[in-house]
Amino acid sequence: MCIMSAIGLFFGSFNPIHIGHLIIANYMANHTDLDEVWLVVSPHNPLKKKDSLVNMYDRLEMVNLAIENAENIRSSTIEFSLPQPSYTIDTLTHLREQHPEKRFVLIMGSDNLSTFHKWKNYELLLRDYHIYVYPRPGFQNEQLKEHPAITVTDTPLMELSATFVRNSVRMGKSIRYFVPDTVVDFIESKGLYR
Repeated sequence: MCIMSAIGLFFGSFNPIHIGHLIIANYMANHTDLDEVWLVVSPHNPLKKKDSLVNMYDRLEMVNLAIENAENIRSSTIEFSLPQPSYTIDTLTHLREQHPEKRFVLIMGSDNLSTFHKWKNYELLLRDYHIYVYPRPGFQNEQLKEHPAITVTDTPLMELSATFVRNSVRMGKSIRYFVPDTVVDFIESKGLYR
C-alpha cells in the first residue's frame, strides 16, 4: 500500500509575497507532518477587491524568486487555468483529479476561520479535507477551533501584511527585510505598487 504524500495548500494573492508568508510556509513544511507546501497564487480572491492586485504573472514571479532555494515549498498556478474568481472547493476538486496520489491539506489564518462559513461549500471542505490554521493578531476563532478537521498550529505570529508592504513602497519607504532581496529588486525594476 502506497503512502499518500501530504501537500499543504497555502492560497494567497501574494501581492506581494513577504517574509510572513515564507515563515508560515516554512513552519508548515518543516514543523508539521506535511511533505510539501504549495503556494497557490490566486488570480482573484472572491472576497477581495481585484483593482489592488498587480498582474498574476508578476505575483507568481515574486513567489518563485522568494522560494528559489526552498526544498519543500513550491508555487502552483492551478488557479490560472480555472474560472475566476477562484473558489477553493473547485480548485481542490481539480487538484484531486490531477493528483490522486496526494492528500491535500488547507493552510489558512485564524482570520479566515471567522469568515469560513461564507466560503462556497465550506461544509464539504470540513468534511473532505483537513485544515491547518496559523494564528493571526486579534483573531481567536473559538467557533470552529474544536472541529475535528481543524488543527490549530503553533506557527509564529506574524503582524506583517502585504498591504503594509504596498503602502511602504507607495510612500517611498524601504521594504528590505520585509520581503526577500530578489523580490525587492523585482518590485523596483518593474515599478510595482508606486
